Amino acid sequence: MTGLEITKLSVGPMDNNAYLVRCRTTGDALLIDAANEAPRLLELVEPQGIFAVVTTHRHADHWMALQEVVDATGAQSLAHPADAPEIPVVTSTLTEADTVRVGDCTLEVIHLVGHTPGSIALYYAGEGGHLFTGDSLFPGGVGNTHGSKADFDSLFHDVTTKLFDRLPDEVTFYPGHGKNSTIGAERPSLPEWRARGW
Repeated sequence: MTGLEITKLSVGPMDNNAYLVRCRTTGDALLIDAANEAPRLLELVEPQGIFAVVTTHRHADHWMALQEVVDATGAQSLAHPADAPEIPVVTSTLTEADTVRVGDCTLEVIHLVGHTPGSIALYYAGEGGHLFTGDSLFPGGVGNTHGSKADFDSLFHDVTTKLFDRLPDEVTFYPGHGKNSTIGAERPSLPEWRARGW
């Protein structure tokens, strides 16, 4: 990639993915999910630093290192207002269709309700498309909705209409745990996900 540099780091104990997203032109960067192991995250962001941390949702395994990273870097802490009260530090909120500029690159906020009320994804349309989905979309299915039919219906609807109905097959997505995939690789499985209800 020539515009955006993406670095993925898995941190324990729940194999959470943290992503450093940096503009190759300006050096500006943000961190997606300061999940755990703050010393490793701080080593990742040095020496250029970060201007913000985006937390994809309120579950604690995605923000255990947030306070320490924000304190060490002076970065903004951004999250959706529906989840912000349960995240230790939030300095500003993000809602549907907001944008976050990372140097010369723009990330669009997509609100996906179901895994939590305030789950968000971040979409970079350049260079084939790159999508950071938190725990809302994984290879093999949508995120855990804990047996709630209403939450599953909401999440499946949002993932279908806001992601699969809109984004081209070549878009790579980066989940909150585990391996990456593409929209095209997962698209044929949508009827199966709908039928099984998880």
